[in-house]
Amino acid sequence: MNKKLLLLCTLILIAASLGYYFNKGPERISVTQYKVTKGEVKASIANTRVGTVKACRRAYLAPSIGGNVAELYVKEGDKVKSQQLLLKVWNDDLTAQLKLRKAQIKADKASAKQACEIAQGSERDAHRLVRLKKYDRIISEEQLDRAATKARAARASCFAAQAAIEMARANFVMVNTAIERTLIRAPFDGTVAEINAELGEYVTPSPPGIPTLPPIDLLDLSCLYVSAPIDEVDAPQVKVGMSACVTLDAFAEKRCSGTVSRIAPYVLEKEKQARTVEVEVKLSDAKDLQELLPGYSADIEVLLSSKANALRVPTEAVLENNQVLVISADGLLEQRQFKPGLANWNFIEVVSGLVEGDALVLSIGREGVEAGAYVSVEE
Repeated sequence: MNKKLLLLCTLILIAASLGYYFNKGPERISVTQYKVTKGEVKASIANTRVGTVKACRRAYLAPSIGGNVAELYVKEGDKVKSQQLLLKVWNDDLTAQLKLRKAQIKADKASAKQACEIAQGSERDAHRLVRLKKYDRIISEEQLDRAATKARAARASCFAAQAAIEMARANFVMVNTAIERTLIRAPFDGTVAEINAELGEYVTPSPPGIPTLPPIDLLDLSCLYVSAPIDEVDAPQVKVGMSACVTLDAFAEKRCSGTVSRIAPYVLEKEKQARTVEVEVKLSDAKDLQELLPGYSADIEVLLSSKANALRVPTEAVLENNQVLVISADGLLEQRQFKPGLANWNFIEVVSGLVEGDALVLSIGREGVEAGAYVSVEE
């Protein structure tokens, strides 16, 4: 009797265990979901490699002739005005020559005044003899000829002396130009970014084909742009004037006041790199230009077109061939394909295949998440 009772209890326990196992259903995978809604979708193109913030104007300044630095009028970080003197190379010899040319001009002016006064006197004498000849036959033709010749010679001496003044002035300009070649002046309003020269140090222009550090690096920080490479396949879609956003590693916020200002007229070919076209984006909003510095790494996103109220799904929820995992009412995952429209890194427009309110798996990278699996949605 006891054995029969024990066997009966055992069978009851086994039946209860099997019933619990089959009634609780399959094990469910925890996932995050996204319900299909409407919103803005933008079609855009991004750069393939990191871009760079650059100044619209940048000048690597060096004197036209070599020499020792005699004066350095600025330091790094100084703001300068156009034509402001920045650096002077030793030029005392040329300065002395300039003083000599000035003195020569004064001397030539004095000589010219003397020669021209003599010419005027000789011309007056010749005119008097001509008048006397009419009333006094004692005046011979020979005397008149000598007086006229003397007057012409004196006038020629006057012209020669005036020409000497012009020559002296030309020499003065030539020496002054040589002095200017020893000076570095700012070609535009800007900020001194870097100085690679010290007092007494010998500086020289870069010889052809041999790059050397310039004595002064000048930047115009009032105008900045981003230069970035676009894949050659996408480049034909980009046009000058298109809107663009700029993202910088140094700042969290996206800056969207940019416009495409230039597209390179050639494809850049570099070894072991995809062929690209350089695109420049200029920011117009003063707020977007704040805190920007040339040299920052930056990415660009050029807007091709947009829709303000399109049915959309997150790009991260989309599998190959525009397929998504739809969560059914009982938690079963179904693979479904949709027809896409506009697309970017964040959202893809749904043209057909999905309806508003469909629940999609957002965490598609989790283990076991595939069509036919049962899931539970995380709060």
